[in-house]
Amino acid sequence: MSSQNTVANKHSEQRENKNGAPDERLAVVIRRMAAPDIDQVVALDRLSFTNPWPPRTYHYEVRNNTRSNMYVLEPGDGTSQPPAPSQQGWLERLIKPDGNNNNNGQSSPPPLIGYCGFWQIADEAHISTIAVHPDWRGHKLGELQLWSMIRHALRRQASKVTLEVRVSNTLAQNLYVKYGFEVVGRRRAYYSDNKEDAYNMLVGPLDDAYHARMVEWGRALAQRLRVTDLTR
Repeated sequence: MSSQNTVANKHSEQRENKNGAPDERLAVVIRRMAAPDIDQVVALDRLSFTNPWPPRTYHYEVRNNTRSNMYVLEPGDGTSQPPAPSQQGWLERLIKPDGNNNNNGQSSPPPLIGYCGFWQIADEAHISTIAVHPDWRGHKLGELQLWSMIRHALRRQASKVTLEVRVSNTLAQNLYVKYGFEVVGRRRAYYSDNKEDAYNMLVGPLDDAYHARMVEWGRALAQRLRVTDLTR
């Protein structure tokens, strides 16, 4: 899997392409979630889902659950706003609560623009959560997080990956199908907020052919994103 490790963050330290033109790819940082991130993660969770996890769940996942792997996304290169100027707002208020870039002369931490996590039990990885801030959607960040989780699952010798998704969430389902997931079951009234059903989806076996596809997907992501990977 060493080839996959460098695919998405290839040339991550470069700011110009090989022709000398500016590197206009979106720069992001992916790293492990830590306890100080939880307040921002909870705020993002509430923006993204109608049945968000409580803070204590994130504390447990980060501090106590040895089977849990949680990650966050930050903007790279000191960027604090999403690419489209019209999509500022929540993040700008987060970074500039008093109209400037600091808090009593101290720099504010980078905003979190996404988070994800999975559990691994034996050879099965189960994606527990994945979200991107609404202002930053449409830039392949959800796909990057999915790719990264599958890559880590492969490193841990997973032979399959599973997840649940709302039956109405066709956008997410399309991404999962791209990565080889298939519907293998349906859980009735799985979501407590509106009793919506969930599809069980699975991809496997994660064999050599799937590894090769992961490399190709990673190369495609590298055309759009300049990733600094701190998850190792």
